[in-house]
Amino acid sequence: MEKYYLAVDIGASSGRHMLASVVDGKIQLEEIYRFPNGMDNVNGTLCWDVRRLFEEIKNGLKKCKELGKIPVSMGIDTWAVDYVLLDKENQVLGDTAGYRDSRTNGMDEKVYERISLSALYARTGIQKQIFNTIYQLMAVKESHPEYLERAESMLMIPDYFNFLLTGVKKMEYTNATSTQLVNPKTNDWDYELIDMLGFHSGMFRPVSMPGTVVGNFTEEIQEELGFDCTVVLPATHDTGSAVLAVPTNDDNAIYISSGTWSLMGIERKEADCSMASMQANFTNEGGYDHRFRYLKNIMGLWMIQSVKKEFEEDLSFAEICERASKESIISIVDCNDDSFFAPESMICAVQQFCENTKQPVPKTVGEVSAVVYNSLAYCYGETVKEIEAITGNTYDTIYVVGGGANAGYLNELTAKYTGKKVSAGPTEATAIGNIVVQMLRDGVFESLPEARTCIGQSFDIKYYG
Repeated sequence: MEKYYLAVDIGASSGRHMLASVVDGKIQLEEIYRFPNGMDNVNGTLCWDVRRLFEEIKNGLKKCKELGKIPVSMGIDTWAVDYVLLDKENQVLGDTAGYRDSRTNGMDEKVYERISLSALYARTGIQKQIFNTIYQLMAVKESHPEYLERAESMLMIPDYFNFLLTGVKKMEYTNATSTQLVNPKTNDWDYELIDMLGFHSGMFRPVSMPGTVVGNFTEEIQEELGFDCTVVLPATHDTGSAVLAVPTNDDNAIYISSGTWSLMGIERKEADCSMASMQANFTNEGGYDHRFRYLKNIMGLWMIQSVKKEFEEDLSFAEICERASKESIISIVDCNDDSFFAPESMICAVQQFCENTKQPVPKTVGEVSAVVYNSLAYCYGETVKEIEAITGNTYDTIYVVGGGANAGYLNELTAKYTGKKVSAGPTEATAIGNIVVQMLRDGVFESLPEARTCIGQSFDIKYYG
């Protein structure tokens, strides 16, 4: 009888349920349910509708029942940094604000009144991004201190969904590191830092590693769904799961987890919390088995997704790539500039940047898209140089995983701007990485290297350069 493992992978724009099994030594993946996601403006605050998302999680589980494919275990991964605060009755305190909300503006200065940026990086190794949980909590402390006073527990978004399914509260390691409140040496909360910032340390539960069993469905959930299932912690930070699916066992591999964000970096066994690393704007996010994902956050396909929505024609990404490939415009924008984070018009933001920097201003669909794609690839090239300078190593191949692995034109440009070979695939990296942790726990694979070898043999990989 086939064994099924379920990944519930929820991104910023959509979520899906992916069932996996091993057939003839290869991982078989099947999407059984998909649903939309996005932030809603609630009284001026960009929020996630966590109630609806949980209903969608259950809807996908009901689909498993309908298909007669009951998973032996399941894992949930989402984006990072966002969370809920729960009171002693386990009710959510306040809005579940999203990371693109403006409430964190100026909160970095509030944090630095208590600890300097350099000292904070030395303690955590996490890249400064104004949406990190540390700044979100400071925003709550400034505007709604009563929420922090009443909070009995804080759970990251996937931890909260696990709690609703099982009644058990656990905080998973890879997502916890994105808060900028975890010590990379102890791999646990930096309680001294938490106290220094005036946060309520009692709401931070001990950190649990990927592969930990959360529990089984509550009786209420079992009754509603018609079956029971073991809930396992994957790397609940979606990038943490995606990096697990990089199909190589080369310790010196550079990867790009390419989606709404492009996360470009390497795996390391120790964090680099040096000032040189901070100045280059690299981060040391937690990974599977106490690895560190030493990477840089790059704006990624968010830019092309945004301009696509503004085009008058309803074009596919393949059609956009085709038009961009025919253009000769040479303008390059800084993909990490704040103007591209959440502009009212991405096209206008790209045009304005080009005008301000005295470069040719793109006008057509093809020109705007060409500027975005070339700028992303240029940024990848600059990041490779930084990684090589910091590590003293050279790298032959860049492994692109995630949705961006399908962007053939971008992969060609990546090979051009980096001077490296490019391996593209698998595209469903996050779901695969989620499932691999479940399979490792269940003994399907004896080690991560064995699992990665299987991934390379199970899914289509394309090569460029």
